Amino acid sequence: MLIPASAAAWFLPFTLPICLYICYTDMKGMRIPNHAVLALFAVYAMVGLIALPLDIYLWGYLHLVVVLIAGIALNAGGALGAGDAKFAAAAAPLIHLGDLRFLMILFAANLLAAFFAHRLAKHTPLRRLAPHWKSWDTGSKFPMGMALGGTLALYLALGVWYGQTPPQ
Repeated sequence: MLIPASAAAWFLPFTLPICLYICYTDMKGMRIPNHAVLALFAVYAMVGLIALPLDIYLWGYLHLVVVLIAGIALNAGGALGAGDAKFAAAAAPLIHLGDLRFLMILFAANLLAAFFAHRLAKHTPLRRLAPHWKSWDTGSKFPMGMALGGTLALYLALGVWYGQTPPQ
């Protein structure tokens, strides 16, 4: 992985609670709240100044803009929810561009796991643990925040262990 391990270690403790919250709110109400997306952006804006060299930190904002434009287009086409697009844009600066191929594989695996876990819980007695969650009764719709939040959390956790270390 090309993300610096030190940067992943800085970002992970701040982003993990946000990722878990996004998973929870999307399963419960089929929404990713704006305040959670803004919190994720604030983590990058503040922690990124400490965790990353200035040039890489500033390039992260371009990543945010590019992913936001792509997300808006996908949302307009009905392929992605607005909250999902905003979350992906806020998460984009936290991802090292060189890890994009790995991230897509991680997202695909996480999406499959999240989808099957959600459907399994939906059709088993596990559903009784949270009987009023909106995601149980949305037909074919799926709480994508579950996969998006999980992917970012896993990416940063893996980055702590397998990320680049500075030469000694």
